[in-house]
Amino acid sequence: MKVFYKLFKQDPESRDSIITMTSGLGIVVNLLLASIKIVIGLISGSIAIASEGANNAADVLSSVLTLIGTKIAGKHPDKEHPFGYRRIEYLTGLIVAVLVLVTGIQMLIDSAKLIIHPEEMNVSYLMIGLIALFAVVKFVLGVYTIKMGKKADSAALEGVGVDCRGDSFASLVTIAATLIFLIFHISLDGIAGVIISLLIIKAGYEILSDTLSELIGRAGEKELAAKLYKEIRGTEGIVAAVDMMLHNYGPDAWSGSVNVEVDHNMSVGEIYQILHKLQLHIMHEYAVTMVFGIYAVDNDNPKLKEMRKVIGSFIREYEGVNSYHALYIEPDTNQLYCDFIVSYDLTDWDALRASFESYMKEKYPQYELNLVIETEFV
Repeated sequence: MKVFYKLFKQDPESRDSIITMTSGLGIVVNLLLASIKIVIGLISGSIAIASEGANNAADVLSSVLTLIGTKIAGKHPDKEHPFGYRRIEYLTGLIVAVLVLVTGIQMLIDSAKLIIHPEEMNVSYLMIGLIALFAVVKFVLGVYTIKMGKKADSAALEGVGVDCRGDSFASLVTIAATLIFLIFHISLDGIAGVIISLLIIKAGYEILSDTLSELIGRAGEKELAAKLYKEIRGTEGIVAAVDMMLHNYGPDAWSGSVNVEVDHNMSVGEIYQILHKLQLHIMHEYAVTMVFGIYAVDNDNPKLKEMRKVIGSFIREYEGVNSYHALYIEPDTNQLYCDFIVSYDLTDWDALRASFESYMKEKYPQYELNLVIETEFV
């Protein structure tokens, strides 16, 4: 492939080039395979072989859609879309998934009809040899496309690769059914078609499920969040970092927010210098536009030191509460602030609130508690 990258003047490390070249390769290979398989299917009267050809033709369209989606996604941000067009790739993945599903369902219907009304086949060992060769080609193409999809972080390209690899397994079913017909003169072509169509439907469902998760908004990537937390918490002047949110606007476009705890004696200017430098570092290193919320903490206050131990005892006893932060007593008032992070399994937040308020009222009757309960977002 390096030769082709040079021939078409493409950068082998560029995301758009990887998607363009891999999609182009898929279009050429699948177009060739689709043409040959459909001809063989028509000559032999095999619904399984013809179905494989139709699926390869659908793969051509999938690669074309992936290519188009990448080109549109590369457009610069504008007034209507300030975060750019990267999410177009998720829509492309959605269309690819629907296309795969429709192909699989239509093949399932045709195969079911063939089981009810079987037809004679005209196949040969030469045809079996060709299908076996095509299966190897599809498997190699599928593995390569998945690898490039992961490298380019392209859900659509990865989905095309999964479908290609699945086609190679489907070919094994076709080969087995054809061999049985040649040796025993028993036609299992319709059954083979059903099995192949179910494999295609399964692949389509998996692509659809992954793509919908991205569109709906799945939790931010744990690996990325862990790196960001490490950077932020390791920054001098920041006591702690919590409540990170990551919003995905495409495979390589992220924005986020996080609350940081800083010493309440620090000036606004001091906090600004720390956060501004950290914001630029995160943007250049991780391509994440990060916004910071600030909690002022007083680690030298003896009342708060004692209170941390008291709250820690409550958390250890209450199942489902993972941690707490943002503990603060507002100066010259009776207002006490605290945030809980709870597990997703804990659903009765009202009971937790009532229990903690009662607990704190008994320990510190002079304070009015302001409790925020939340889950992790990444």
